[in-house]
Amino acid sequence: MGTIVAAYDGSPEAAIAVRWAARQASLRNDALTVVHCSMWPAFTHDLGPVPGIADSGLRHAAEAVLAEGAVIAREESPGVPVTTVLKYGWAAGLLRDVAGGSGAAMLVVGSRGIGGFMGLLLGSVSLELAATADCPVAVIREGTHPDGPVVVGIDTAHPHWEPIVRQACTLATLTGASLKIAHVHAKHGGKRHTAPPGPHRPEEVLDDVERTVRRWSPVLDVKAHTLPGSSTAGTLLEAARDASAIVVGAHGTGVVQGSMGSTAHAVLHHALCPVVVVRPVEES
Repeated sequence: MGTIVAAYDGSPEAAIAVRWAARQASLRNDALTVVHCSMWPAFTHDLGPVPGIADSGLRHAAEAVLAEGAVIAREESPGVPVTTVLKYGWAAGLLRDVAGGSGAAMLVVGSRGIGGFMGLLLGSVSLELAATADCPVAVIREGTHPDGPVVVGIDTAHPHWEPIVRQACTLATLTGASLKIAHVHAKHGGKRHTAPPGPHRPEEVLDDVERTVRRWSPVLDVKAHTLPGSSTAGTLLEAARDASAIVVGAHGTGVVQGSMGSTAHAVLHHALCPVVVVRPVEES
């Protein structure tokens, strides 16, 4: 049994993420760890209760948020073993450590970052985790097409597509969705560049990807597409308008926004459904 780690900060976005994580844990026969990270010790050391007032104090408030997250998870998937972890400090580093220490199969966060009223920038924690976590990171939005296909974007010139596609294949198979494999053939100035002949032409790579997926999951409805477009991210997002989830690779390392690749960064900001970002271990 593996472990999925889900962050919860008490926000509606985090609740959506915890529910998604609980469903995934149930489908994968995994356990779920709900983590709450409190920044209060950075501002005050007085975390204890107010004298004479029951159930008061910042520590109690943090424990209450964490307990609420566990309740949401158990209500969504009653059969999933749920544990809780309370941490104090910067959420991204702490979540990365919890996921790494438990060998998590996936780290799940809400779409608006972690911290709520603490004033973190939109998506700052999610972006950092997508660029640096060793396991796949799922950034969850409540999509409008829960029964739609899973869309995976691949760069046929990149050799490490297998873990990205495998994650998409697993997601589609477990949820009963179809799988759409998309490669964007960039156009510049209205002209499409023609790939040179050879063993790694995009069409041949896509055929190889599709054959591999059919070998992994013979019953899966899978189709591979080459899509023309001047913007890789924009074309991929258009292809995923009816998707239940998008899976992309994070090519690059570091914590600045461009380090995960401009496509993954743009998809994270603009997708209308959950996004799973996979950083191949070869790039660690």
